[in-house]
Amino acid sequence: MQGGLVKHCYLVLSSVNGFGKPPEKLVFLTDMKQRIRSIFVLMTVCILGVVAFQGYWLYTSYQLHEQQFRRAVRGAFISAVEKQQFNDAQQLFQGETPDGKKRWRFRFREREPDDAAEERLVVNHLRDSIYVRTNGSRINVRVLRQSGNRIFIDTLARKISDRLIVDWMGGHRFDLKKFDSTYRADLRLRDVDVVYQLDTIQLKPELFRKQMETQASPEWPVKTPPMPINPVKNQFLQASFASPAGYILRKMSWPLVGSALLLALTTWCFLYMLSTILRQKKLSEIKNDFINNMTHELKTPIATVSAAVEALQHFGALNDAAKTQAYLGISRNELQRLSDLVEKVLNMAVEEKKELELHREWLNPAELIQEVVENHQLKARSGVSAKSVEIDVSGEPENAPVRADRLHIGNAINNLIDNAINYSPDSVRIQIRSRIDAQGWQLSVQDNGNGIPKAYHEAIFDRFFRVPTGNLHPVKGFGLGLSYVRQVVEKHGGRIEVSSEPGRGSEFVIWIPN
Repeated sequence: MQGGLVKHCYLVLSSVNGFGKPPEKLVFLTDMKQRIRSIFVLMTVCILGVVAFQGYWLYTSYQLHEQQFRRAVRGAFISAVEKQQFNDAQQLFQGETPDGKKRWRFRFREREPDDAAEERLVVNHLRDSIYVRTNGSRINVRVLRQSGNRIFIDTLARKISDRLIVDWMGGHRFDLKKFDSTYRADLRLRDVDVVYQLDTIQLKPELFRKQMETQASPEWPVKTPPMPINPVKNQFLQASFASPAGYILRKMSWPLVGSALLLALTTWCFLYMLSTILRQKKLSEIKNDFINNMTHELKTPIATVSAAVEALQHFGALNDAAKTQAYLGISRNELQRLSDLVEKVLNMAVEEKKELELHREWLNPAELIQEVVENHQLKARSGVSAKSVEIDVSGEPENAPVRADRLHIGNAINNLIDNAINYSPDSVRIQIRSRIDAQGWQLSVQDNGNGIPKAYHEAIFDRFFRVPTGNLHPVKGFGLGLSYVRQVVEKHGGRIEVSSEPGRGSEFVIWIPN
């Protein structure tokens, strides 16, 4: 059974460490880095493309909304001016009969003048008409056809004549307050809500374009075309609007929010995918390191057994019973070590699938710590460890209990001490401090070892992770000890922290609530 296991491990070792082959790990990592770099470049280009497209779309949408805004305010302005002028004209040509019961309304019909000095304004009410003839600044009004109350018609004709003369001479005043109310209502119907002001300006026809250019103002960038309200005095009405940027952005709120969410989601997906790739790359490196470490661990007992067998076969050790027993004992120990290593690897998958079960009991931390420390001191005195180990323990009295799983807590303390010994120089000094209060139990294990770079303080608790040392493996192991310690501590509801610097040793602190 063990011989078959040795043969199997030897074949695995040969296939993994095949001599004369190129460094596949280096080639794999280089190819992986190139792929990650290519993916990063492509995703960056995609993100920039999405940003450029969204920016162009939002810009064109903003321009379209601005054009619609300009058309809306101009259309509403022209409509409001025409509406007020029509209302003024309607008031002019509206009257009542002497008895006050009937209102007179007139219908206008434009006709070509008989000559250049004559204009006709025909106002009909049934068969009654008024003829208006202008010559220069004089306006004469006479009735072409009469019916009904002659006195009323003459009075109405005089009123119309007087009003036309007043308007013609520029005496009519445009009601800005009334116009502002009408214009605001029209803007509200067009869903326009921007601050504006109304200005009455004088523009000379021959200087119209130049004067319009001088009217531009950065505070009121949008202006409506001027509409005449008193042609005799060259008076025009114009509306000036503040910057419509805020109004347009409010109108575009949903596209802006949607674009921002789309861009954020795309960027998040990119970063998530990149982090996943980097995590997979890290796992791949850990896997390769694990294979190398496992190969190194398996190679030692195989080489030892092979040397013992070769000595028995070719150097006459079989003739010496003492040497034979010694070689067989070495082979048995190494094969047992090999069996333990293989069993540990096979149990990893089982331990990963099943959840760690705790059997809590009241225990004395001081006694548990003392048991673990005595085991390590015994190994040091018996020569199992070639290092000089000095362990100093200080803490609470023996009658201060905590509720925890004795087996797993003991294994966790053992792993911390074992790591402190393995990663320290030949003279090992370890300080263990234990403290119990109302909140829980705190244990500190400090050593004078090699120290751990800050970049690996989180990674050292990951399964299979070992601080990179190139292709050298001075310390045996699979990178499972600290992962197990953290699992035990977190299962108890506690936490573990590390404080370490290269060359200054390490300190691991675990805290378990009471």
